[in-house]
Amino acid sequence: MSINDMSAANVTADVTALIAPLPPLAVVDGQCVNVSGISDAVARIEQRLSLPQSFMVCTVNLDHLVKRRQDPGFLKAYQKAEIASADGFPIAALARLDGFPIERAPGADLVLPLCERAAAAKIPVFLVGPTLRTLCLSAKRLVSSCPDLEICGVYAPPPDFDSQSEAASEMISIIGESGAKICFVALGAPRQELFAARAIEETSNIAFIGVGGGLDFIAGTQIRCPPFVRRLYLEWAWRLILNPRRLAIRYFRCAILLLTLFARTAVHRRPLATG
Repeated sequence: MSINDMSAANVTADVTALIAPLPPLAVVDGQCVNVSGISDAVARIEQRLSLPQSFMVCTVNLDHLVKRRQDPGFLKAYQKAEIASADGFPIAALARLDGFPIERAPGADLVLPLCERAAAAKIPVFLVGPTLRTLCLSAKRLVSSCPDLEICGVYAPPPDFDSQSEAASEMISIIGESGAKICFVALGAPRQELFAARAIEETSNIAFIGVGGGLDFIAGTQIRCPPFVRRLYLEWAWRLILNPRRLAIRYFRCAILLLTLFARTAVHRRPLATG
């Protein structure tokens, strides 16, 4: 090996060591959370882009924990996530009850700060979402908020989209060739996680971030609850009122799991970590 090759290898080793897999800050129902909040998530994602491999970011909520228990394929996909934040208040509350000061970092709240950072750092972004209308409106509003943001592509898969389909193969190819380094995937669970888990194996140097309804909120095609409702941790109630038939069973299952996890955590409660 030449001196130049040795130097390059040392640099690669140094970078890899600097951006080693993040240790968990908290573990909720077997799922680690390894960023402390929105600012930490943004910084970690940008830092991780220094490595050539694509990676996956998940935002953990109760519905995801229920799905992890019920669907082995979803669990397997979720286990590929290198960065995981606390999407919902219950996840943050469970972590704090177990002694870890975690703050919420929902997927919907990551989009704008990540785009602001991407605009400043000249990091190209790709948008995947439910409809072309949502994608065009959200792209327009994101560029309006972040004038230097480069959105290098958008893609709305068909309604019956499957992560192992030809449409998924086409989408992965388009994203990979677009030059994007951050791809927001707004397809809802489990589709966005299943797609991201496949896409990271077939692309390089792209962060695939599941953001649920984040692009719909930015586009205005879905109405997010007012900020004061979010501060009261009642966003779930707002959604349930708007979509009772779709969400009633889901939230019932989440409530059962939440009570189970609170009871388990309370029994083994430890003092809140500081510093």
